[in-house]
Amino acid sequence: MPLLDPATWQPRPLSGGEHTVTEPATGDALATVSLAGADDVADAALAAHGAQRAWARLPHFARAAVLRKAGDLFAAHADELRTWLVRESGSIPGKADFELHVAAQECYEAAALASRPAGQVLPTEAPRLSYTRRVPVGVVGVIAPFNAPLILSIRSVAPALALGNGVVLKPDPRTAVCGGLALAAVFAEAGLPEDVLHVLPGGAEAGQALVADPHVPVVSFTGSTGAGRAVGEAAGRHLKRAHLELGGNSALVVLEDADLDAVISTAAWGSFFHQGQICMTTGRHLVHRSLYEEYVERLAAKADSLAVGDPHRDQVHLGPLIDYGQLDKVRSLVDASASQGAKLAAGGTHERLFYRPTVLAGVDDDTPAYAEEVFGPVAPVRSFADAEEAAALAAASPYGLSLGIVTRDAARGLDLAERIPTGIVHINDQTVNDEAVAPFGGVAASGTGARFGGDANLEAFTDVRWTTVRADVAGYPF
Repeated sequence: MPLLDPATWQPRPLSGGEHTVTEPATGDALATVSLAGADDVADAALAAHGAQRAWARLPHFARAAVLRKAGDLFAAHADELRTWLVRESGSIPGKADFELHVAAQECYEAAALASRPAGQVLPTEAPRLSYTRRVPVGVVGVIAPFNAPLILSIRSVAPALALGNGVVLKPDPRTAVCGGLALAAVFAEAGLPEDVLHVLPGGAEAGQALVADPHVPVVSFTGSTGAGRAVGEAAGRHLKRAHLELGGNSALVVLEDADLDAVISTAAWGSFFHQGQICMTTGRHLVHRSLYEEYVERLAAKADSLAVGDPHRDQVHLGPLIDYGQLDKVRSLVDASASQGAKLAAGGTHERLFYRPTVLAGVDDDTPAYAEEVFGPVAPVRSFADAEEAAALAAASPYGLSLGIVTRDAARGLDLAERIPTGIVHINDQTVNDEAVAPFGGVAASGTGARFGGDANLEAFTDVRWTTVRADVAGYPF
């Protein structure tokens, strides 16, 4: 029996009108969903607030059982969910399978959070028991983007639920099904009580209402740096926590001792995986000048060899960009870079939303596709003379999300990484990595630090409460 039934996947019409979910590869309509308005957000937040306390009072093993069942369901319905990820988000099947794997792992790891020690006993000067206890924040608002829609929703939804919170999830309307309604269906089948989780596809109005709602004390946002600044500012006005995972322009540093036979496929994956539509995408290739010419030539040859097309019907390496707005951004940045002197070593062309993997050589600080986050399959390559210049170039960015360093001397790579502000470092790997057990997040314009994964989930989705207990009522000299 299918998990997703268009006749039942939204229990009632929402007030924001209807939205047609389309397949980027073909332009075909896949589904019609209701969009949320501000009133829908208020109703959902109030309902989640009412249901949350009973959910939090359940024994930890009962909450854990729901999370484990949800993880099993992502595997059991993999074929159906894979099709939605491929068709709705433009993922190749391998990327869709990775999302499904991570989604299941996020649920399993979240299940373990439910039984984590909840606090600690503190020393005290008074004759009393003094301790801390982690308590649910109440209702968590989750705002998730289109590019890895399942992962970037579930990584907040699962731990927030496991720790006893209610959740209101606002997925991007472009991936309303695989990034939102699929989660609602999975958790309903897993036995999550009614009203604990609400899924409301919607636009800016719904997002603003979610950030402002008095029943939502914590907001988990993943998206662009510009939008994240607005979320952070609004959350600050309302005195609530905002966990912001934002954009990036991550560097891959290739030192002079690197083995190019091993590096090129790694470098291509970092820039071209999912059409470059990933916050961790390798946006800057910094290559030692002794390897630079050969690196550009070989990376361009790799780019030219990759197949681009419809991932649902053909076996391809890259699928379509999400929409024509994103295409216009990628195209304008590449065209501007070429007009300012960058060499187009590969790509730079497109057919409809299928943009060829692109390599730009001869870039500098002022090259638009080097200086800005492209969010497309574009690999700008720049040379450096020594490790000091490499560190300076890698650090010369407003972003600080992920960093890759390739060298035969891992200790040297770690030493270099110490000089570059970043939230994530990979020695002898590219910049795109994710695991449910690892803390994830960036610094500076890439966000507010590690807010997802591992112990970071405890900090994100609970409050610490100090409690003291005396045997007798305390006396004071009044």
